[in-house]
Amino acid sequence: MKYKEDMVAALCEEIRLRKNEYIKTTVETIYFGGGTPSVLELSQINQIIDAVDQHYQVAENPEITLEANPDDLTTEKLAQLNDSPVNRLSIGIQSFFEEDLKLMNRAHNAQEALACIVQAQTYFDNISIDLIYGIPDMTADRWRENIYKAIELKIPHISSYALTVEDNTALKSFIEKGLIPKVDDELAQEHFHILLDAMQLHGYSNYEFSNFGKEGYFSKNNTAYWTGKSYIGIGPSAHSFDGKRRGWNINNNVKYLKSIQASELPIEIEELTIVDRYNEYVMTGLRTIYGISLNKIEQEYGVNFKDYLLIQASEYLKDHLLYLDGDTLMVTRKGKFLSDGIASDLFMLNLN
Repeated sequence: MKYKEDMVAALCEEIRLRKNEYIKTTVETIYFGGGTPSVLELSQINQIIDAVDQHYQVAENPEITLEANPDDLTTEKLAQLNDSPVNRLSIGIQSFFEEDLKLMNRAHNAQEALACIVQAQTYFDNISIDLIYGIPDMTADRWRENIYKAIELKIPHISSYALTVEDNTALKSFIEKGLIPKVDDELAQEHFHILLDAMQLHGYSNYEFSNFGKEGYFSKNNTAYWTGKSYIGIGPSAHSFDGKRRGWNINNNVKYLKSIQASELPIEIEELTIVDRYNEYVMTGLRTIYGISLNKIEQEYGVNFKDYLLIQASEYLKDHLLYLDGDTLMVTRKGKFLSDGIASDLFMLNLN
């Protein structure tokens, strides 16, 4: 308990120490993510939000999101959150099927996943869930059932990601031992196109590659990140961005606490070159419904960058993986699943 109190105090102190970085910027969104922020007490959540209010200019109705796992969201916890300024939940459902959850070594079961959403909807309207596709042995029908369960529950925002296998996990060990099939890119692509069809049919916009929202429910936090807005990341391992510099905090909790308690920021800063900024815009722009503005490329980076982009994009335009909508370069439906790979081919490696 003491450690948690110390960490919350350190987060509030970092918020104070960094107030001058964004003195002219209005805070539009606060996001409690990473780890399991739902373990915080209501008083601790309020303490952090109060620190932001005290030291920053905050929008009148900011989007305040809390990430949580289904097993954390008891009825008591939801009632407490309803009494806090938190107005959006992002729930890590992952799947509505027991076999998938066991394979991913999730702490919750399928019954808890469903029950938690039903309970959460009695308190919150703005809810997002995560769903994972490309799981070994997941059939197209089972994936379709996952999607339609979310639609049936009237979830207004869905974030969906292909399964990734991390080092030093039980899943990787099972795959290496041949107990579970390897992750199949073709299967993931098939699942992604099933997802696109279902979301489009039921009125969700694919505003960013992995994110689907009903009108009025796009995540302000996600949108800010993918459109290159500035943000501050508070806490161990947190990343920050101000348009020209990227920063990241130390990833050791004890060292983070000691540094903050000494009124020192445990952050490393990288100055982004013009090539870095161009590449970043290409990567993020191509993943969104906003695309890459050729006018912005020319104005912010120069005509050479625009010419280079169009040369690199020419084959993808011919193959109908990219298209031009007026001044904006966009991915086609066929190109969406390949957008990260396409973006890397549009990157500039140097200025020569």
